[in-house]
Amino acid sequence: MLCSRLLSGYSEHHKANVLGRWLEKGFDKLLAGYDHGLKFCLRFQPLMLLAFFLTMAGTVWLLQTTPKGFFPQEDIGQLQVSTEARQDISFDAMMKLQAEVAGIFRRSPYVAHVASSVGSNGGSGALNAGRLFVELKPLNERPELQAVLASLRRDLGQVAGINTYMVPVQNLNIGARSSKSQYQLVVQGLDQALMNDWALRLADAMGRDRAAFADVTTDLQNNALQATLTIDRDKANALGIGADILRSTLYSGFGVRQVSTIYTTGDNYNVVVEFNPNEHWTPEHLNAIRVRARNGTLIPLGAIARIERTAGQLTVNQLGQLPAVTISYNLPAGVALGDSVNRIQVIKEQLGLPKSISTTLAGTAKTFQDSLANQGLLIAGAILTIYIVLGILYESFIHPLTILTGLPSAAVGALGALRLFDMDLSVIAIIGLLMLIGIVKKNAIMMIDVALVLRREGAAAQEAIHRACLMRFRPILMTTLAALMGTLPIALGAGASAELRQPLGIAVVGGLMISQVLTLFITPVRSSTWTGSLTG
Repeated sequence: MLCSRLLSGYSEHHKANVLGRWLEKGFDKLLAGYDHGLKFCLRFQPLMLLAFFLTMAGTVWLLQTTPKGFFPQEDIGQLQVSTEARQDISFDAMMKLQAEVAGIFRRSPYVAHVASSVGSNGGSGALNAGRLFVELKPLNERPELQAVLASLRRDLGQVAGINTYMVPVQNLNIGARSSKSQYQLVVQGLDQALMNDWALRLADAMGRDRAAFADVTTDLQNNALQATLTIDRDKANALGIGADILRSTLYSGFGVRQVSTIYTTGDNYNVVVEFNPNEHWTPEHLNAIRVRARNGTLIPLGAIARIERTAGQLTVNQLGQLPAVTISYNLPAGVALGDSVNRIQVIKEQLGLPKSISTTLAGTAKTFQDSLANQGLLIAGAILTIYIVLGILYESFIHPLTILTGLPSAAVGALGALRLFDMDLSVIAIIGLLMLIGIVKKNAIMMIDVALVLRREGAAAQEAIHRACLMRFRPILMTTLAALMGTLPIALGAGASAELRQPLGIAVVGGLMISQVLTLFITPVRSSTWTGSLTG
C-alpha cells in the first residue's frame, strides 16, 4: 500500500533529488568495494576458510568463558528490605532499632517513601525480624541502583545491633523463594547439630568472599535465650501439686485464658486473666507466683521448681521431611549468578564438606541451574530444525550447511558485544541469539537462491555465486540495516525496565554488525568450495 502511494509518480526517466543521487553514488562505491573484496576472497579461498574456523573457535571459547546469568536485574525503583536483630531481643527494643533503620531510609536523598513493620521479614515470623518496603525516587533524580544500594549499605552499617538486607523488587520473578536475600542455598542433613555447624561454616566462608557474595545470611536461629522450668517431683508430690495444676497456673498468668465475657448493648468484650503486665517477670520473681497445694495452702513456685537458662531454637526450618538451613545471599555489582554458583562448589571442596551433609540451590538459583543445563540443547535444537527445513526446501544436504556457515560469525559478534559491555549470558541474551539465527541465515538464502538460478542457466560455480552476491547486495544491506535500526533502541537501554531488554538488543546488534561483514565473504567462499551446493 505504501509503495503504491509513495512510488505512484516514479518512472524510469524520473530524476532523483540531490539526496537520492548522493546516496546512490555512495552505494555504488560501496558495491564496487565489495566487488573487489569478494574477488580477492574467491581468489584466496584458504584464507577465508581459516577465518571461518577462527570464528568457530571463537564461538566455542566465548560460550565457555562468558559469565552465565539468569535475568538481568531491573531498576523499577522499589526495594524489599529485611531486618534481623539478636534472637533474645524484646519487642520494644526491636521497635527502636527498626525505627532507626527506617529513619536512615527516610533521610536518604534517594528515597521517596518508606513502610515498616516488625515481626516478619518474609522468611520467618519471629519478633527479632522486621520488614520495610522502600520506594526510590525517579531515576532522573538519583544515581543508578547499585550506587544507591552502596550508599544505603554504608549508612545502615552504622546502626549497631541489627542487620539489614536489601533486595531490589523485580517485575519478572521465576522460581522466587521468600528469604532475606535474593538467592538461596539449602543445607540439609540427618544430624541436626552437624548440619547447623557446617551451615555456619559455609555461610562464614561465603561472607568472607566479598568478591562473589554480598549480604550473606542464614535462617538458622538456634541461640535464643530460653527458660526451662525444672520441677522437683518429690516435693511437688509431697505437697499434692500435680502437673495439671502447675500448667493451669502458668497458663493463667502468661497465656491467654478467657475467664468471662462482658456483654454491652452494641458489643461484647472477652475477659483474659494474666499476671501484672507492669512487672518485669524474671527468675528472681519466681517466688511471687503461688501454686495451691492439696490442703489449700498457697506454695511459692520456687519451693518446688527452679529455672534453668539455656540456648534454644527460635524457629524450626524444614525442606521436605528433613531439617534444613537456608543460606541466602546477593550478588555484588558485576558478578554473574553462574560465577557465584561455581564459587560455592569451590568453597565446599576447600572446606571438605562431609557426604552426610547435602546442599542444593533453591528459588531463583535453582531455576537458573535447571535452565543452564538445557541452553545448549535449546540452541542445538533450533539449528537442527532450521537445517531440516532448509534441507526439505532445497532437497539437498549441502545447501543448508552453506547457509548455516554464517552463524559462527553472528555468535562471535553477539557474545563479544556482551563481553564488551560487561553483560552476562542471560536468558534474555539467549533469546537474542535465537533471533540472530533467523535473521543471519536470510543473507545466505538470498545469495544461494540466485546462484542456483544462474547455475541452471549455464554459469560456472564461482561466476554464479559472484554475480549472485552483487545482485543481492542491496536487499541484504537493506534488511540488515532495518533489523539494526529496530533493535538499536533496545540496545541503548532507554525507557522503563530497560535493563531487562538491553542484553537482547546488545546481542542482536553486535551479531548483525559482525555477521554482516563476514557472511558476505565466507558464504560465497564456502558455496564455491562445495560445488555440489550449486548443482540444484
